[in-house]
Amino acid sequence: MNELRHRIEKEARSPADGPQVAYVTIGEEADGQRIDNYLLRVAKGVPKSHVYRILRSGEVRVNKGRVDATYRLQAGDVVRIPPIRVAASTASQAHVPAASFPVLFEDSHLLVIDKPAGVAVHGGSGVAFGVIEQLRQARPEARFLELVHRLDRETSGILLLAKKRSALVGLHEQIRGNAMDKRYFACVAGHVANARQHARFPLFKYSTPDGERRVRVQADGLPSHTVFNRVAAFPDFTLLEAELKTGRTHQIRVHLAHLGFPIVGDDKYGDFALNKALARSGAVPGIKRMFLHAHRLGFTHPGTGEPLTVSAPLPPECEDFLRQLGSAGARSGD
Repeated sequence: MNELRHRIEKEARSPADGPQVAYVTIGEEADGQRIDNYLLRVAKGVPKSHVYRILRSGEVRVNKGRVDATYRLQAGDVVRIPPIRVAASTASQAHVPAASFPVLFEDSHLLVIDKPAGVAVHGGSGVAFGVIEQLRQARPEARFLELVHRLDRETSGILLLAKKRSALVGLHEQIRGNAMDKRYFACVAGHVANARQHARFPLFKYSTPDGERRVRVQADGLPSHTVFNRVAAFPDFTLLEAELKTGRTHQIRVHLAHLGFPIVGDDKYGDFALNKALARSGAVPGIKRMFLHAHRLGFTHPGTGEPLTVSAPLPPECEDFLRQLGSAGARSGD
């Protein structure tokens, strides 16, 4: 699939060479995918209207026959794809550098990495590229590689990717059924009195006047549920483990801010004066990032059906912050 995308982009850059019809044999990675979604994926930058036009006109054929947009591809299908011109802005976009990330687990179905803070999971919203684009560059032989879920740019920890479409579909079913056990470490300002606390606050997504995506607690928002377990208490801070029972955008961050315990370093919902003080050079205690880390993920392996749990250690800067807090005296979360 990457090879086809490269061919399409090459035609867009070099029209003098003469566009060519592409014939693609569908592999396991696209088995079961709708043809319209397949075309939109391999021809990124092409307007949806154009993709549907070439489908309606019969320029796209499967096994020499016409199909409509709802046709689901099968492994072994031969797809005729006419010359497609991608938008000039897409063809001339900045080069995406290949990058590797610490691998926590990998087999023929899955890739699980430890994402560092400050790295977006995908391009968009002012970000030229992210983890997924860099991994595809680093693994040109990969016929399929897709994000199963997402992490905020400033959140570190476990990021799950699928190497087969069947794995992606199966894992998405687990997410929709709340069958994944997602756990995060968060260090918050203030003393959390409860050893275990349920937060059930509906969350509403909106955009600020400058287009920034935000979330707030609002009565007509989506039902959202997080469970917080106290791990360790310090004089002015508390280390929590958050269990996600639903997976809303910014859920942990907004729930904690609403409870009055903003996450250390959170630049959207946090205590901005405290963040500035902690990030000051030489500050003790000090930290220059948001303290939110996806540390454990449990799910059913989509290929074997066996339970699988993956863990990611706290990053050094978070460990160092806890050591600084510990020197001031810590109380057990129990």
